[in-house]
Amino acid sequence: MRKGTVVDTREVVTSYYQLANAGDWDAWCDLFAVDQVMDEQLAGHVEGRETLREMMKGFPEMYASFQNVPAHFVVDGEQAAVVSRITAETPAGGRVEANVVNYFQVVDGLITYMANFHDTVPFRAVLGSPDGAS
Repeated sequence: MRKGTVVDTREVVTSYYQLANAGDWDAWCDLFAVDQVMDEQLAGHVEGRETLREMMKGFPEMYASFQNVPAHFVVDGEQAAVVSRITAETPAGGRVEANVVNYFQVVDGLITYMANFHDTVPFRAVLGSPDGAS
């Protein structure tokens, strides 16, 4: 989002899903504040936009296809919660199907904090566990 423009929380969060589903990870990272903090269910605690950008460079190698489709938005000022469904496939053909809840804090048009919550079992195909090749 450009400096000097007023961007509402829903607009930022909608862009989060649009860019993720387009696989535009660099632009997706630009949605986050420089000093962002993320508590990611699989990757753990991530601080800083550039740390996140480096992490996301490996994302296309993990997934042959990836979609995170929002179903419900709840927005209250600078906070939002979104219920979505991830459908993905690994290069080896492992499938991921998981319901997710993401919580966002958006300040001045940038995501300053994000946390996601989901069952980790469907991600065995990505994490390389023995029974993950579904």
